Amino acid sequence: LMRPLQGCRGRGVVVGTVTLCLAAGWALQTPGGVSLVVPQHNINATVAQNILLSVEYSCRGAATIEWKHVSSWGTSKIVEWRSGNYVNVSTPYKDRVTTFENGSIQLLNVGMRDAGYYFITVTEEHGTNTYGTIIVNIYEIIYEDLHFVAVLFAFLAAVSAILICFMWLCNKSLHLFQKTTTHKLTASTTEEIELETIEC
Repeated sequence: LMRPLQGCRGRGVVVGTVTLCLAAGWALQTPGGVSLVVPQHNINATVAQNILLSVEYSCRGAATIEWKHVSSWGTSKIVEWRSGNYVNVSTPYKDRVTTFENGSIQLLNVGMRDAGYYFITVTEEHGTNTYGTIIVNIYEIIYEDLHFVAVLFAFLAAVSAILICFMWLCNKSLHLFQKTTTHKLTASTTEEIELETIEC
C-alpha cells in the first residue's frame, strides 16, 4: 500500500516542479514582453525623395530603439533613443533623420548611398529585445528620363538642322537652274529676233 502512495507523491512533485518552472518563466517574460511590427519590408524610392521607415513596437516598460544601416559602403549607426528620454543621432544623419514615438524614422533627401538594409533593434528595460529589417532600393529614374529626353531632343534638332540645310540647298539649286534656263531662253529669243531682222 505504501508504494502506490510514493509513486503518486513522486508524480505530484514532478508535476509541481514543471508547473512552478512554467509559472516562473511566465512571470519573467510578462514584464519584458516586447513586440515589433514592420508593415513594409521593401521600399523603393528615387534620389532626393523623403522615405519613411515605418514600424510599430510595443512593450510594458521603457524601451531603447536603435537603427543601423548596412550597405556595400559599410555599416553605420543612424540613431538611438530611449522612449521619453534622449535622442542620439549620428553626425552624418544630423539634419536628415526624424524620429517617431512608435519607433519609425524618416530619412530626408535620400541618395544612392542610402540604399541597403536598415535594421531596427528594440530593447526593453528588462533586457528583452526584438529585431526588424527593411530593404531600401534607390533609383535615378528621374535623371535617366531627363537624360534620355535631352539626347532625343538633341538628335531631333540635329536631324531638323540637316533637313533645313538640305532644303535650302535644293531651293538655291532650283533657283540657279531656273535662272540659267531663263537666261538661255532669253539669249536664244534675242538671237532669233536678230536673225529675223537681218533676213528682212
